[in-house]
Amino acid sequence: MWSQLLLSGIAVGSLYGLVALGFQITYAVSNTMNFSQGASLMVGAVLCYSLNITYGVPALMAVPVTLVACFGLGMLIERFIVRPFAQNGSNSWLLTTIALGIILENLAMLIFGKETRGYPSPWAESPIQILGFGVFPVELLIPVVGLTVAIALRMLIKTTLLGKALQAVSESHSTAKLMGIPVERMIAFTFGLSTAVAALAGMLIAPVSNVSATMGTLLGLKAFATAIIGGLANPWGVMVAGILYGLVESLAAGLLGGSYREIIGFAVVILMLALRPYGLFGQALVKKV
Repeated sequence: MWSQLLLSGIAVGSLYGLVALGFQITYAVSNTMNFSQGASLMVGAVLCYSLNITYGVPALMAVPVTLVACFGLGMLIERFIVRPFAQNGSNSWLLTTIALGIILENLAMLIFGKETRGYPSPWAESPIQILGFGVFPVELLIPVVGLTVAIALRMLIKTTLLGKALQAVSESHSTAKLMGIPVERMIAFTFGLSTAVAALAGMLIAPVSNVSATMGTLLGLKAFATAIIGGLANPWGVMVAGILYGLVESLAAGLLGGSYREIIGFAVVILMLALRPYGLFGQALVKKV
């Protein structure tokens, strides 16, 4: 029982961490975030389902097409939903990205439908036996993908010219412009990347939780809580916080019942932020005067 709860918690927590990485990426570079990340997760799952199941496109083609489409969606979000307000020093992008998430959700209801649909996948058909209990292969795949994405992003930032440009933009937009770095393009890239990462999470969870227009609402909220707990300046902290949050939820549901999952989970969020306002691995910013 304990092993199953722990494995389930790690799988779900890795998913939270994966989506939370999207919040962390955009915040680190632009001090803005896309609060429609949950809707982006849903768009990824719905689009992949439509291509693969409805129109018969092979999964090996549907997945990359979905990722590219969601990357483009993220860049459009930055250009038309975030940038016009952020450039003027306004925080209205908070509301506009939330509004966009509601719009995307309702568009999905109109086009895809309100019903929940199962996503048949060989990764979630037959459980395999590990330590005496059954687990679907996708539950093992999710942590592997989450860790792989985190490592890939780390390598991108630390070892590539693009990564060095992103680091320069995160330090100072004005200085980066003087160095000839296209700041707006770099910020748009991070929004595209974060949206694609959320779409990937949606495709991973779809065979387990099924596909619906509202599937991303609560997941997006939990991912944001994970990002805050981990510390928005620390990508590894975000992933660790996601896994810890998933474990707390899994243990609460397994020991107390499913109805306690959200109660215990968000209670822990409140407690952690009361004790560590800047997150588990975050630090207070030092302002120079």
